[in-house]
Amino acid sequence: MKVKICGLQPARDVQICIDLGINFLGFVFYKRSPRNINLEDIKKLKKFNKQNSSFVAVTVNPDDEFIKSQVIGNFDYIQLHGSETSERVSEIKSMGLKIIKAIKIKDEADIKCYKQYENADVILFDTPGMEKSIQFPEDLISKLPKGKKYALAGSISENNLENIAKLGVTFCDLSSSLELDTQIGYKDHLKIKKFIKKVNELKN
Repeated sequence: MKVKICGLQPARDVQICIDLGINFLGFVFYKRSPRNINLEDIKKLKKFNKQNSSFVAVTVNPDDEFIKSQVIGNFDYIQLHGSETSERVSEIKSMGLKIIKAIKIKDEADIKCYKQYENADVILFDTPGMEKSIQFPEDLISKLPKGKKYALAGSISENNLENIAKLGVTFCDLSSSLELDTQIGYKDHLKIKKFIKKVNELKN
């Protein structure tokens, strides 16, 4: 099971995620989000030895100026959560970045949209709630394409991970379910450790 944790704080959360071997570390660049990070925070990422982890810039319809000035050289992947077309994905990919394209799923018909983005490196199936932690319907999970290229987001936690894995998911993306109950945007390191322990138990 590959794991991406999104909405991390560069100074506080990065080292523990690297130490736990988390595959993808996501940093949000979206001003309306409580998890939005300051551009100055990007500089803090330079001090980390990423080891086997990849840094992901999570964006919504990013322009070329932002990509060239802030993303290239600092992040391995850019995650696209907006209305980007397949052509736009190719444009950004040509700049030397790997692409995670998020697709919002409301019903079964939406799943087919992923075929438009075969040029992306990862397809992330997400709920329409974005950061509002809406549960991804189980009946739709079983209908998603299978494979390492496809990831799932939407209220995943240690409590439902085993069931999600049985439905064929091999790549999951988490954010709010790993936060303190009392503070949005503030990761609970104990919850992260418990989740990764569960992931490792499923591997054995």
